[in-house]
Amino acid sequence: MSFPGGSTALAAAFAAVALFVFPSPSPSPAPAATGGRTVYVAPGGSDAGAGTRAAPFRTVQRAVAALSGAGRAGGTVELRGGRYAQRVSLRNVSGITVTAAPGEHAVLDGSSLTVPPGGRSAMVTIADSTRVTVRGLDITGYRTGDVNAMPIGIYVHGGDDGVRITGNHVHDLGNHNGTRGSMDMNAHGIAVYGDSAAHSVRNLSIDGNEVDHLTLGASESVVVNGNVDGWRITGNRIHDNNNIGIDAIGYEPTLPARYRYTDLNRARNGYIGSNRVERIISEGNPAYYSDGAYCNCADGIYVDGGTHIVIADNTALRDDIGIEVAAENPRGAADHVTVRDNQVRYSRFVGITTGGYCDGKEDCGSVQTGRSFDNVFTGNALRDNNTDHDGSPEFLIQYHESGNRITGNTVCAAGGGVLLLGTVARSDSGRGDTVDHNTYAAVGGTARGMQWGWHGTTYTGWAAFRSGTGLDAHSVLSPHC
Repeated sequence: MSFPGGSTALAAAFAAVALFVFPSPSPSPAPAATGGRTVYVAPGGSDAGAGTRAAPFRTVQRAVAALSGAGRAGGTVELRGGRYAQRVSLRNVSGITVTAAPGEHAVLDGSSLTVPPGGRSAMVTIADSTRVTVRGLDITGYRTGDVNAMPIGIYVHGGDDGVRITGNHVHDLGNHNGTRGSMDMNAHGIAVYGDSAAHSVRNLSIDGNEVDHLTLGASESVVVNGNVDGWRITGNRIHDNNNIGIDAIGYEPTLPARYRYTDLNRARNGYIGSNRVERIISEGNPAYYSDGAYCNCADGIYVDGGTHIVIADNTALRDDIGIEVAAENPRGAADHVTVRDNQVRYSRFVGITTGGYCDGKEDCGSVQTGRSFDNVFTGNALRDNNTDHDGSPEFLIQYHESGNRITGNTVCAAGGGVLLLGTVARSDSGRGDTVDHNTYAAVGGTARGMQWGWHGTTYTGWAAFRSGTGLDAHSVLSPHC
Protein backbone atom coordinates (compact mmCIF):
# COMPACT_ATOMS: atom_id res chain seq x y z
CA MET A 1 0.00 0.00 0.00
CA SER A 2 1.47 3.35 -1.01
CA PHE A 3 -0.84 6.03 0.30
CA PRO A 4 0.15 9.55 1.24
CA GLY A 5 -0.28 10.45 4.87
CA GLY A 6 0.11 6.90 6.14
CA SER A 7 -2.16 5.39 8.73
CA THR A 8 -3.11 8.83 10.06
CA ALA A 9 -5.23 9.27 6.97
CA LEU A 10 -7.21 6.18 7.89
CA ALA A 11 -7.28 6.35 11.66
CA ALA A 12 -10.99 7.14 11.77
CA ALA A 13 -11.89 4.01 9.85
CA PHE A 14 -12.81 0.71 11.48
CA ALA A 15 -12.48 -2.95 10.60
CA ALA A 16 -14.18 -4.43 7.57
CA VAL A 17 -15.43 -7.65 6.09
CA ALA A 18 -16.14 -8.81 2.50
CA LEU A 19 -16.12 -12.10 0.57
CA PHE A 20 -16.92 -13.87 -2.70
CA VAL A 21 -15.94 -17.38 -3.82
CA PHE A 22 -13.81 -17.66 -6.92
CA PRO A 23 -10.93 -19.88 -5.78
CA SER A 24 -8.84 -20.15 -8.90
CA PRO A 25 -7.10 -23.48 -9.38
CA SER A 26 -3.55 -23.64 -8.11
CA PRO A 27 -1.07 -23.96 -10.96
CA SER A 28 0.99 -27.12 -11.02
CA PRO A 29 4.60 -26.79 -9.88
CA ALA A 30 6.99 -25.85 -12.64
CA PRO A 31 8.87 -28.80 -14.15
CA ALA A 32 12.48 -29.21 -13.11
CA ALA A 33 15.32 -28.83 -15.55
CA THR A 34 16.45 -32.34 -16.49
CA GLY A 35 18.98 -34.03 -18.72
CA GLY A 36 22.41 -32.95 -19.87
CA ARG A 37 25.72 -33.14 -18.06
CA THR A 38 27.02 -31.50 -14.91
CA VAL A 39 29.76 -28.87 -15.00
CA TYR A 40 31.50 -27.48 -11.97
CA VAL A 41 32.54 -24.02 -10.81
CA ALA A 42 34.86 -23.15 -7.93
CA PRO A 43 36.39 -19.86 -6.71
CA GLY A 44 39.87 -21.22 -7.49
CA GLY A 45 38.95 -22.70 -10.87
CA SER A 46 39.89 -21.60 -14.38
CA ASP A 47 37.69 -20.80 -17.35
CA ALA A 48 40.34 -22.51 -19.45
CA GLY A 49 39.66 -25.74 -17.58
CA ALA A 50 37.38 -28.59 -18.56
CA GLY A 51 34.60 -27.77 -16.12
CA THR A 52 34.96 -31.11 -14.37
CA ARG A 53 34.99 -31.63 -10.63
CA ALA A 54 38.79 -31.93 -10.79
CA ALA A 55 39.22 -28.97 -13.16
CA PRO A 56 36.30 -26.61 -12.46
CA PHE A 57 35.54 -23.35 -14.22
CA ARG A 58 36.07 -20.09 -12.37
CA THR A 59 32.91 -18.26 -13.52
CA VAL A 60 29.32 -19.36 -13.51
CA GLN A 61 28.80 -17.67 -16.87
CA ARG A 62 31.46 -19.85 -18.49
CA ALA A 63 29.70 -22.93 -17.14
CA VAL A 64 26.31 -21.76 -18.48
CA ALA A 65 27.89 -21.22 -21.90
CA ALA A 66 29.23 -24.77 -21.84
CA LEU A 67 25.70 -26.15 -21.46
CA SER A 68 23.76 -23.85 -23.79
CA GLY A 69 23.69 -23.20 -27.50
CA ALA A 70 23.04 -25.29 -30.60
CA GLY A 71 23.17 -29.03 -30.09
CA ARG A 72 23.44 -28.83 -26.30
CA ALA A 73 20.79 -30.34 -24.06
CA GLY A 74 21.38 -28.17 -21.01
CA GLY A 75 22.40 -29.66 -17.69
CA THR A 76 23.53 -28.62 -14.23
CA VAL A 77 25.98 -25.95 -13.12
CA GLU A 78 27.20 -26.93 -9.67
CA LEU A 79 28.89 -24.26 -7.55
CA ARG A 80 31.41 -25.45 -5.00
CA GLY A 81 31.46 -23.67 -1.67
CA GLY A 82 32.93 -20.19 -1.58
CA ARG A 83 32.27 -16.59 -2.51
CA TYR A 84 31.71 -15.46 -6.11
CA ALA A 85 31.78 -11.75 -7.00
CA GLN A 86 29.85 -12.53 -10.18
CA ARG A 87 26.58 -11.70 -11.86
CA VAL A 88 24.90 -14.49 -13.84
CA SER A 89 22.78 -14.29 -17.00
CA LEU A 90 20.50 -17.13 -18.11
CA ARG A 91 19.11 -15.72 -21.33
CA ASN A 92 17.63 -17.80 -24.15
CA VAL A 93 18.63 -21.05 -22.50
CA SER A 94 16.76 -24.28 -21.85
CA GLY A 95 17.04 -27.08 -19.33
CA ILE A 96 19.70 -25.54 -17.08
CA THR A 97 19.95 -25.78 -13.31
CA VAL A 98 22.32 -23.53 -11.36
CA THR A 99 22.77 -24.92 -7.86
CA ALA A 100 25.06 -25.03 -4.88
CA ALA A 101 26.98 -28.28 -4.50
CA PRO A 102 25.31 -30.60 -1.99
CA GLY A 103 26.24 -29.60 1.53
CA GLU A 104 28.29 -26.59 0.41
CA HIS A 105 27.67 -22.86 0.84
CA ALA A 106 27.95 -20.99 -2.45
CA VAL A 107 27.61 -17.20 -2.21
CA LEU A 108 26.97 -14.78 -5.07
CA ASP A 109 28.29 -11.62 -3.45
CA GLY A 110 27.61 -8.31 -5.17
CA SER A 111 29.23 -6.10 -2.54
CA SER A 112 32.28 -5.40 -4.71
CA LEU A 113 30.33 -5.02 -7.95
CA THR A 114 29.12 -1.76 -9.44
CA VAL A 115 25.35 -1.64 -9.95
CA PRO A 116 24.78 -0.45 -13.52
CA PRO A 117 23.03 2.94 -13.56
CA GLY A 118 19.48 3.24 -14.80
CA GLY A 119 16.85 0.55 -14.40
CA ARG A 120 16.88 -3.06 -13.28
CA SER A 121 19.95 -5.24 -12.92
CA ALA A 122 20.44 -8.40 -10.90
CA MET A 123 22.86 -10.89 -9.48
CA VAL A 124 20.93 -13.58 -11.40
CA THR A 125 18.92 -12.69 -14.50
CA ILE A 126 16.64 -15.18 -16.29
CA ALA A 127 15.09 -14.07 -19.59
CA ASP A 128 13.22 -15.78 -22.43
CA SER A 129 14.17 -19.23 -21.16
CA THR A 130 12.53 -22.58 -20.42
CA ARG A 131 13.02 -25.12 -17.64
CA VAL A 132 15.56 -23.09 -15.69
CA THR A 133 16.17 -23.71 -11.99
CA VAL A 134 18.16 -21.58 -9.52
CA ARG A 135 18.57 -23.49 -6.29
CA GLY A 136 20.34 -23.27 -2.96
CA LEU A 137 22.38 -20.10 -3.53
CA ASP A 138 23.22 -17.37 -1.05
CA ILE A 139 22.72 -14.05 -2.88
CA THR A 140 23.73 -10.86 -1.13
CA GLY A 141 25.48 -7.50 -1.15
CA TYR A 142 24.15 -6.03 -4.42
CA ARG A 143 23.37 -2.48 -3.39
CA THR A 144 23.44 1.12 -4.53
CA GLY A 145 22.68 4.67 -3.48
CA ASP A 146 21.76 5.68 -7.04
CA VAL A 147 18.10 6.66 -7.17
CA ASN A 148 17.96 5.66 -10.85
CA ALA A 149 19.25 2.11 -10.37
CA MET A 150 17.23 -0.90 -9.22
CA PRO A 151 19.34 -3.73 -7.75
CA ILE A 152 17.68 -7.17 -7.65
CA GLY A 153 18.73 -10.51 -6.23
CA ILE A 154 17.01 -12.76 -8.81
CA TYR A 155 15.23 -11.19 -11.80
CA VAL A 156 12.98 -13.07 -14.26
CA HIS A 157 11.53 -11.28 -17.28
CA GLY A 158 10.56 -11.69 -20.93
CA GLY A 159 8.67 -14.84 -21.88
CA ASP A 160 9.71 -17.76 -19.66
CA ASP A 161 8.26 -21.22 -19.06
CA GLY A 162 9.09 -23.54 -16.20
CA VAL A 163 11.34 -21.33 -14.07
CA ARG A 164 11.97 -22.61 -10.54
CA ILE A 165 13.54 -20.43 -7.86
CA THR A 166 13.92 -22.65 -4.82
CA GLY A 167 15.81 -22.83 -1.57
CA ASN A 168 17.85 -19.66 -2.03
CA HIS A 169 18.78 -17.09 0.60
CA VAL A 170 18.45 -13.54 -0.75
CA HIS A 171 19.45 -10.95 1.80
CA ASP A 172 21.18 -7.68 2.71
CA LEU A 173 20.90 -5.87 -0.60
CA GLY A 174 18.94 -2.95 -1.98
CA ASN A 175 18.81 0.76 -2.67
CA HIS A 176 20.14 2.96 0.12
CA ASN A 177 19.30 6.35 -1.33
CA GLY A 178 18.04 8.42 1.57
CA THR A 179 15.95 11.09 -0.17
CA ARG A 180 12.91 11.48 2.06
CA GLY A 181 9.55 11.45 0.34
CA SER A 182 10.92 10.20 -2.97
CA MET A 183 9.27 7.12 -4.49
CA ASP A 184 12.02 6.85 -7.11
CA MET A 185 14.39 4.55 -5.19
CA ASN A 186 13.66 0.86 -5.81
CA ALA A 187 15.05 -2.64 -5.29
CA HIS A 188 13.77 -6.23 -5.15
CA GLY A 189 14.79 -9.51 -3.62
CA ILE A 190 13.10 -11.77 -6.20
CA ALA A 191 11.31 -10.02 -9.08
CA VAL A 192 9.33 -11.48 -11.97
CA TYR A 193 8.27 -8.98 -14.63
CA GLY A 194 6.08 -10.32 -17.43
CA ASP A 195 7.18 -7.60 -19.84
CA SER A 196 6.54 -9.48 -23.09
CA ALA A 197 3.07 -9.13 -24.62
CA ALA A 198 3.78 -12.04 -26.97
CA HIS A 199 4.79 -14.59 -24.31
CA SER A 200 3.76 -14.69 -20.67
CA VAL A 201 5.90 -15.92 -17.80
CA ARG A 202 4.16 -19.19 -16.93
CA ASN A 203 4.63 -22.34 -14.85
CA LEU A 204 6.65 -20.32 -12.37
CA SER A 205 7.56 -21.59 -8.89
CA ILE A 206 9.14 -19.51 -6.12
CA ASP A 207 9.45 -21.97 -3.26
CA GLY A 208 11.30 -22.39 0.00
CA ASN A 209 13.45 -19.26 -0.19
CA GLU A 210 14.46 -16.96 2.62
CA VAL A 211 14.33 -13.25 1.70
CA ASP A 212 15.36 -10.81 4.40
CA HIS A 213 17.01 -7.56 5.45
CA LEU A 214 16.34 -5.78 2.17
CA THR A 215 16.28 -2.01 1.64
CA LEU A 216 13.57 -1.67 -0.99
CA GLY A 217 12.45 1.93 -1.30
CA ALA A 218 9.10 1.88 -3.09
CA SER A 219 9.37 -1.74 -4.28
CA GLU A 220 8.81 -5.28 -3.01
CA SER A 221 10.66 -8.22 -1.49
CA VAL A 222 9.09 -10.81 -3.82
CA VAL A 223 6.94 -9.67 -6.75
CA VAL A 224 5.13 -10.97 -9.83
CA ASN A 225 4.19 -8.08 -12.09
CA GLY A 226 2.40 -7.86 -15.43
CA ASN A 227 2.07 -10.76 -17.85
CA VAL A 228 2.69 -13.56 -15.36
CA ASP A 229 0.09 -16.30 -15.83
CA GLY A 230 0.22 -19.49 -13.74
CA TRP A 231 2.56 -19.25 -10.75
CA ARG A 232 3.16 -20.39 -7.18
CA ILE A 233 4.83 -18.56 -4.30
CA THR A 234 5.00 -21.14 -1.53
CA GLY A 235 6.85 -22.02 1.63
CA ASN A 236 9.05 -18.94 1.72
CA ARG A 237 10.22 -17.08 4.79
CA ILE A 238 10.24 -13.33 4.15
CA HIS A 239 11.20 -11.08 7.01
CA ASP A 240 12.78 -7.85 8.24
CA ASN A 241 12.35 -5.86 5.01
CA ASN A 242 11.27 -2.23 4.76
CA ASN A 243 8.53 -2.68 2.17
CA ILE A 244 6.02 -5.22 0.86
CA GLY A 245 6.73 -8.91 1.45
CA ILE A 246 4.85 -10.58 -1.45
CA ASP A 247 3.07 -8.63 -4.19
CA ALA A 248 1.02 -9.62 -7.26
CA ILE A 249 0.66 -6.56 -9.48
CA GLY A 250 -1.39 -5.39 -12.44
CA TYR A 251 -1.79 -2.20 -14.47
CA GLU A 252 1.72 -0.83 -14.08
CA PRO A 253 3.60 0.14 -17.29
CA THR A 254 5.14 -3.34 -17.45
CA LEU A 255 3.74 -3.99 -20.93
CA PRO A 256 3.58 -1.41 -23.74
CA ALA A 257 0.92 1.30 -23.38
CA ARG A 258 -1.71 -0.36 -25.58
CA TYR A 259 -1.78 -3.40 -23.25
CA ARG A 260 -1.55 -1.58 -19.95
CA TYR A 261 -5.23 -1.75 -19.00
CA THR A 262 -5.87 -5.25 -20.29
CA ASP A 263 -5.89 -8.54 -18.39
CA LEU A 264 -2.65 -9.41 -20.18
CA ASN A 265 -0.90 -6.91 -17.91
CA ARG A 266 -2.05 -8.49 -14.64
CA ALA A 267 -0.45 -11.17 -12.47
CA ARG A 268 -3.08 -13.92 -12.58
CA ASN A 269 -3.91 -17.55 -11.91
CA GLY A 270 -1.54 -17.66 -8.97
CA TYR A 271 -1.22 -19.28 -5.57
CA ILE A 272 0.41 -17.71 -2.51
CA GLY A 273 0.54 -20.39 0.15
CA SER A 274 2.23 -21.49 3.37
CA ASN A 275 4.60 -18.52 3.53
CA ARG A 276 5.73 -16.85 6.75
CA VAL A 277 5.93 -13.09 6.32
CA GLU A 278 7.21 -11.25 9.35
CA ARG A 279 8.31 -7.73 10.33
CA ILE A 280 7.58 -6.05 7.02
CA ILE A 281 7.69 -2.45 8.24
CA SER A 282 7.98 0.85 6.35
CA GLU A 283 9.03 2.99 9.31
CA GLY A 284 12.46 4.39 8.49
CA ASN A 285 12.01 3.83 4.75
CA PRO A 286 12.58 7.28 3.18
CA ALA A 287 10.14 6.53 0.34
CA TYR A 288 7.33 6.52 2.90
CA TYR A 289 8.17 9.73 4.72
CA SER A 290 5.55 12.46 4.44
CA ASP A 291 4.50 15.44 6.53
CA GLY A 292 7.11 14.75 9.19
CA ALA A 293 6.32 11.09 9.75
CA TYR A 294 6.58 7.60 8.28
CA CYS A 295 3.46 5.68 7.35
CA ASN A 296 2.67 2.17 8.57
CA CYS A 297 1.80 0.95 5.10
CA ALA A 298 3.98 -2.03 4.19
CA ASP A 299 1.89 -5.11 3.43
CA GLY A 300 2.97 -8.58 4.35
CA ILE A 301 1.03 -9.97 1.37
CA TYR A 302 -0.51 -7.68 -1.25
CA VAL A 303 -2.59 -8.16 -4.38
CA ASP A 304 -2.41 -4.85 -6.25
CA GLY A 305 -4.49 -5.24 -9.39
CA GLY A 306 -4.04 -9.02 -9.71
CA THR A 307 -6.84 -11.46 -10.53
CA HIS A 308 -7.75 -15.12 -9.92
CA ILE A 309 -5.32 -15.62 -7.06
CA VAL A 310 -5.54 -17.80 -3.95
CA ILE A 311 -3.83 -16.63 -0.73
CA ALA A 312 -3.98 -19.56 1.68
CA ASP A 313 -2.41 -20.92 4.86
CA ASN A 314 0.08 -18.11 5.29
CA THR A 315 1.28 -16.60 8.55
CA ALA A 316 1.65 -12.81 8.68
CA LEU A 317 3.23 -11.53 11.89
CA ARG A 318 4.23 -8.05 13.03
CA ASP A 319 3.84 -6.41 9.62
CA ASP A 320 2.35 -2.97 9.10
CA ILE A 321 -0.59 -4.58 7.27
CA GLY A 322 -1.08 -8.34 7.21
CA ILE A 323 -2.90 -8.88 3.89
CA GLU A 324 -4.31 -6.38 1.39
CA VAL A 325 -6.43 -6.86 -1.75
CA ALA A 326 -6.70 -3.61 -3.71
CA ALA A 327 -5.70 -1.73 -6.85
CA GLU A 328 -3.57 1.38 -6.72
CA ASN A 329 -4.26 2.33 -10.34
CA PRO A 330 -7.61 4.17 -10.60
CA ARG A 331 -8.45 2.25 -13.81
CA GLY A 332 -7.62 -1.06 -12.18
CA ALA A 333 -9.24 -3.64 -9.95
CA ALA A 334 -8.42 -6.58 -7.71
CA ASP A 335 -10.98 -9.31 -8.28
CA HIS A 336 -11.58 -13.02 -7.90
CA VAL A 337 -9.02 -13.27 -5.12
CA THR A 338 -9.60 -15.83 -2.37
CA VAL A 339 -7.98 -15.13 1.01
CA ARG A 340 -8.48 -18.18 3.19
CA ASP A 341 -7.16 -19.86 6.31
CA ASN A 342 -4.42 -17.34 7.03
CA GLN A 343 -3.09 -16.37 10.46
CA VAL A 344 -2.65 -12.60 10.85
CA ARG A 345 -1.34 -11.25 14.14
CA TYR A 346 0.30 -8.18 15.68
CA SER A 347 0.00 -5.94 12.61
CA ARG A 348 0.88 -2.36 13.43
CA PHE A 349 -2.00 -0.87 11.39
CA VAL A 350 -4.66 -3.41 10.36
CA GLY A 351 -4.85 -7.17 9.91
CA ILE A 352 -6.66 -7.44 6.55
CA THR A 353 -7.87 -4.67 4.26
CA THR A 354 -9.56 -4.40 0.88
CA GLY A 355 -10.71 -1.55 -1.35
CA GLY A 356 -8.99 1.58 -2.63
CA TYR A 357 -7.27 3.61 0.06
CA CYS A 358 -8.24 7.03 -1.39
CA ASP A 359 -11.18 8.47 -3.29
CA GLY A 360 -9.71 11.85 -4.22
CA LYS A 361 -12.01 13.64 -1.80
CA GLU A 362 -10.79 13.12 1.74
CA ASP A 363 -7.21 12.64 2.84
CA CYS A 364 -5.32 12.16 -0.39
CA GLY A 365 -5.93 15.28 -2.40
CA SER A 366 -6.28 14.41 -6.07
CA VAL A 367 -5.20 10.77 -5.58
CA GLN A 368 -7.67 8.19 -6.88
CA THR A 369 -7.46 4.40 -6.56
CA GLY A 370 -9.08 1.35 -8.13
CA ARG A 371 -11.73 -1.18 -7.16
CA SER A 372 -12.04 -4.42 -5.20
CA PHE A 373 -14.87 -6.79 -6.10
CA ASP A 374 -15.85 -10.48 -6.22
CA ASN A 375 -13.25 -11.50 -3.65
CA VAL A 376 -13.51 -14.01 -0.80
CA PHE A 377 -12.16 -13.70 2.75
CA THR A 378 -12.87 -16.88 4.71
CA GLY A 379 -11.43 -18.97 7.51
CA ASN A 380 -8.86 -16.34 8.47
CA ALA A 381 -7.80 -15.80 12.09
CA LEU A 382 -7.06 -12.17 13.02
CA ARG A 383 -5.79 -11.39 16.48
CA ASP A 384 -4.10 -8.55 18.36
CA ASN A 385 -3.69 -6.32 15.31
CA ASN A 386 -3.31 -2.51 15.42
CA THR A 387 -0.48 -2.67 17.91
CA ASP A 388 -0.03 1.09 17.43
CA HIS A 389 -3.46 1.53 19.06
CA ASP A 390 -4.36 4.42 16.77
CA GLY A 391 -8.02 3.50 16.42
CA SER A 392 -7.65 1.33 13.31
CA PRO A 393 -9.47 -2.01 13.01
CA GLU A 394 -8.72 -5.67 12.62
CA PHE A 395 -10.42 -5.78 9.20
CA LEU A 396 -10.80 -2.62 7.09
CA ILE A 397 -13.01 -2.09 4.06
CA GLN A 398 -12.12 1.08 2.20
CA TYR A 399 -13.30 2.77 -1.01
CA HIS A 400 -14.69 1.34 -4.26
CA GLU A 401 -15.42 -2.09 -2.82
CA SER A 402 -18.40 -4.31 -3.65
CA GLY A 403 -19.63 -7.86 -4.10
CA ASN A 404 -17.14 -9.35 -1.65
CA ARG A 405 -17.79 -12.15 0.84
CA ILE A 406 -16.42 -12.16 4.38
CA THR A 407 -17.51 -15.30 6.13
CA GLY A 408 -16.21 -17.84 8.59
CA ASN A 409 -13.41 -15.65 9.97
CA THR A 410 -12.32 -15.38 13.59
CA VAL A 411 -11.57 -11.85 14.74
CA CYS A 412 -10.09 -11.23 18.17
CA ALA A 413 -9.43 -7.56 18.84
CA ALA A 414 -6.64 -6.40 21.10
CA GLY A 415 -7.43 -4.65 24.34
CA GLY A 416 -6.62 -1.07 25.22
CA GLY A 417 -9.27 1.62 25.05
CA VAL A 418 -12.22 1.12 22.75
CA LEU A 419 -12.22 -2.28 21.07
CA LEU A 420 -12.67 -2.19 17.32
CA LEU A 421 -14.15 -5.22 15.66
CA GLY A 422 -16.16 -6.32 12.70
CA THR A 423 -16.90 -4.34 9.61
CA VAL A 424 -16.28 -0.81 8.54
CA ALA A 425 -16.90 0.35 5.00
CA ARG A 426 -16.56 3.72 3.38
CA SER A 427 -19.79 5.28 2.20
CA ASP A 428 -19.42 4.08 -1.41
CA SER A 429 -18.49 0.52 -0.40
CA GLY A 430 -20.32 -2.56 0.80
CA ARG A 431 -22.78 -2.94 -2.07
CA GLY A 432 -23.64 -6.61 -2.49
CA ASP A 433 -21.26 -7.74 0.25
CA THR A 434 -21.95 -10.85 2.30
CA VAL A 435 -20.76 -10.61 5.90
CA ASP A 436 -21.80 -13.54 8.05
CA HIS A 437 -20.84 -16.68 10.00
CA ASN A 438 -17.90 -14.92 11.64
CA THR A 439 -16.76 -15.19 15.25
CA TYR A 440 -15.82 -12.04 17.17
CA ALA A 441 -14.14 -11.68 20.52
CA ALA A 442 -11.77 -9.44 22.45
CA VAL A 443 -8.57 -10.11 24.30
CA GLY A 444 -9.45 -10.23 27.97
CA GLY A 445 -12.90 -11.65 27.35
CA THR A 446 -15.02 -8.52 27.71
CA ALA A 447 -17.52 -7.26 25.16
CA ARG A 448 -17.83 -3.93 26.89
CA GLY A 449 -17.15 -1.00 24.61
CA MET A 450 -16.81 -3.07 21.44
CA GLN A 451 -17.47 -1.08 18.29
CA TRP A 452 -18.21 -1.89 14.68
CA GLY A 453 -18.50 0.45 11.74
CA TRP A 454 -20.42 0.33 8.48
CA HIS A 455 -20.98 3.02 5.85
CA GLY A 456 -19.35 5.60 8.09
CA THR A 457 -21.55 4.87 11.10
CA THR A 458 -20.09 3.56 14.35
CA TYR A 459 -22.13 1.05 16.36
CA THR A 460 -21.35 0.35 19.99
CA GLY A 461 -22.44 -3.10 21.03
CA TRP A 462 -23.22 -6.33 19.19
CA ALA A 463 -26.99 -5.93 19.07
CA ALA A 464 -26.82 -2.36 17.80
CA PHE A 465 -24.41 -3.32 15.05
CA ARG A 466 -26.47 -6.24 13.74
CA SER A 467 -29.80 -4.48 13.90
CA GLY A 468 -28.38 -1.32 12.33
CA THR A 469 -26.66 -3.04 9.40
CA GLY A 470 -28.37 -6.40 8.83
CA LEU A 471 -24.89 -7.98 8.72
CA ASP A 472 -23.53 -10.98 10.64
CA ALA A 473 -26.99 -12.46 11.27
CA HIS A 474 -25.49 -15.90 11.95
CA SER A 475 -22.22 -14.74 13.45
CA VAL A 476 -21.16 -15.25 17.07
CA LEU A 477 -19.83 -12.91 19.74
CA SER A 478 -17.58 -15.12 21.85
CA PRO A 479 -16.81 -14.45 25.51
CA HIS A 480 -13.13 -15.11 24.92
CA CYS A 481 -10.57 -15.46 22.13
